[in-house]
Amino acid sequence: MADTSTFTGQLDPTHSSVEFSVKHMMMTTVRGRFKNLSATVTVDEQHPERSSVQVQLETASVDTGAPDRDAHLRSADFCDAERFPVITFRSKRIEGVPTKEGDRFRVVGDLTIRDTTMEVPLDVVFEGRGKDPWGNDRAGFSAAAEIDRREWGLKWNQVIETGGVLVANKVRIEAEVQVVRQQQTATQAA
Repeated sequence: MADTSTFTGQLDPTHSSVEFSVKHMMMTTVRGRFKNLSATVTVDEQHPERSSVQVQLETASVDTGAPDRDAHLRSADFCDAERFPVITFRSKRIEGVPTKEGDRFRVVGDLTIRDTTMEVPLDVVFEGRGKDPWGNDRAGFSAAAEIDRREWGLKWNQVIETGGVLVANKVRIEAEVQVVRQQQTATQAA
């Protein structure tokens, strides 16, 4: 008898996004996203703690809607896209068991930016699972985290006349992802 409770899915980039937001001059929020991203998600429904996720974002694909700002974010002041072309996240453990749409859980993993790796917890919501009109099995997740960019060497800033700074240190990360089953792992019952 085949076990179909484990599957590996690839991120559907046309139905997924990884975005960030940060305060500018301590008064407005600037939002951006990474246009080129990929991810592999392995889901084990019988043993959710064995599930995993690996994400890769291309730093040169950062897009805030302002070409000058995007060029600055790609520069050595921030992402240094020439030397560090990718940001990665690799899960280490899953905390909580999502069993139905709307369930919340945590994915704790290593976030690597500019060759600095630190553990970051993602607060995740299982958004559902189903077949698309072409018979592909899909699953959706949303995730959020907040980091201090300075911990990854993103320290550039300028003091403004009111005594604050131009760019806040706290960065909010939000992801809406849809994965499509790529392969099925089948095991034979003994």
